[in-house]
Amino acid sequence: MSLFGLFESRATVESPTTPLASSSLAGLLGGGAPVEAGVAVTETGALAYPAVWRAASVVANVSASLPLHTYTVGTKDRVTSDILEEPHPELTKFEFWRLLKLHRLLWGNAYAQKVYNGAGTIVQLWPIRPDRVLVERERPSGGNPGGKVFWVQTEDGGRVRLTSREVLHLPGLGYDGVTGCSPVRAAAQGIGLGIAAERAAGRLYGSGNMISGVLQTEQRLNEGQAADLKARWKARYGGAQAAHDVAILDSGASFHPVTMPYKDSQFLESRMFQVTEVARMFGVPPFLLMATEKSTSWGTGLEQQAQGFVTWDLGPAWLTPTEQRVTKELLPKDVYAKYQVGGLLRGDSAARALFYRAMRDTGAFTANNILALEDMPPIADGTGDTHLQPMAMAPLGSDPTRGETKEGSDAEDD
Repeated sequence: MSLFGLFESRATVESPTTPLASSSLAGLLGGGAPVEAGVAVTETGALAYPAVWRAASVVANVSASLPLHTYTVGTKDRVTSDILEEPHPELTKFEFWRLLKLHRLLWGNAYAQKVYNGAGTIVQLWPIRPDRVLVERERPSGGNPGGKVFWVQTEDGGRVRLTSREVLHLPGLGYDGVTGCSPVRAAAQGIGLGIAAERAAGRLYGSGNMISGVLQTEQRLNEGQAADLKARWKARYGGAQAAHDVAILDSGASFHPVTMPYKDSQFLESRMFQVTEVARMFGVPPFLLMATEKSTSWGTGLEQQAQGFVTWDLGPAWLTPTEQRVTKELLPKDVYAKYQVGGLLRGDSAARALFYRAMRDTGAFTANNILALEDMPPIADGTGDTHLQPMAMAPLGSDPTRGETKEGSDAEDD
């Protein structure tokens, strides 16, 4: 049975889209209480919080944009995989992997149905919304050696049973070996507090409590007189042209500026802290969430942080699991998948040039290897595949250009 069209959400009792503010789902947080901030936190609703949107877009876009190459085991020759080059008839491979990475980032799991042709070869992958999937374990059998079962809700409200042969499952960090934990659900308290702070700020500014000051007079003014005094004040002392000007008031009027109370400044600091919490939860450096208050906004400091993001978070949390799952379930036994992350780790042009020169001079890289890393066409006449032998590594006193070694030279003298 085909699961085409399962991009839409369909709520069920076990659906992760049920708001975490519901007390009936307190057990999903390890037995803890519902979100104390009083807002509903769902996987899709959390994207309305700017920090979550930015963190999700950074992880999904960067990981999906990296080239996923395939190589033969042993010889490490590049080969082409049709299913990786064209996984879906409508989505591009970038859009397909971005969607799956976003599913895994929000729900902790990503699912795609495998579509086979008559020869038993996987020819298409169709994403399935995680909130339509319930994963269980059963006793392993010949038809299901792993014992994992996927109950997927269909468009007519029924359920269909699938196994790992029909479903590609990319689980995130979990504790039972069956499914991954939703980062949004694990961080529901922090995200809920951030959303509540956003709403509180909107109410604060929308209610008109953030005024610049108060004009006070000794006599009682009617509505028309008050409006006239306000208009004359704004016309005379409003705008940039009145900056540092001297105000002259008559009729016993006085102006009292209103400053932001200390508790309101702490409120703004708490909003910034929630951005840091989201960055910590999703493993994204704060500067990638546009939070540079406590770090430099340019230079080598950010370059090192960006490389640290690739090394400690993007690689082990997103790239390696995808490589191994694709290798295990989509590719032949003698082929493996590997992301090309060299573009993210290049650094500046001078450092990249020094690296290439060192690898070329030691004979590790050919000219075509370097051109491939720079996304440039190879040298076609074959000379670009030649590994150079470093002459400085020859035995002392020999002339490698004449085919001599030190021992051979001494033998000729005798």
